[in-house]
Amino acid sequence: MGMFGYMTDTETVEPLVTVDVESEGHDIESLLFHFLDDWLYKFCADLFFIPREVKVLHIDRINFKIRSIGWGEEFSLEKHPQGTEVKAITYSAMQIHDKEKADIFAIIDI
Repeated sequence: MGMFGYMTDTETVEPLVTVDVESEGHDIESLLFHFLDDWLYKFCADLFFIPREVKVLHIDRINFKIRSIGWGEEFSLEKHPQGTEVKAITYSAMQIHDKEKADIFAIIDI
């Protein structure tokens, strides 16, 4: 949701449409990359979909697959304030911590 917060004020988004996203990787870092990139695709190219909320439904840490769902609507400049364009997800300095408290760090290209 942090990525979408750069794009617009997500509080202005109504949960009118449900979108499912399934992502795969070859390790945990590539899974995170593809998860973020697949959601970015839904915004930029596929549906112009902006979620108000995204929930991870299942993570397969053995086969590196993730299933998620988002609730939102089509992005509209008339309704949603324009924020910063997110161009891409990067691997640069990516960090995943899941020992005590799950925490991720990812850099996005704006």
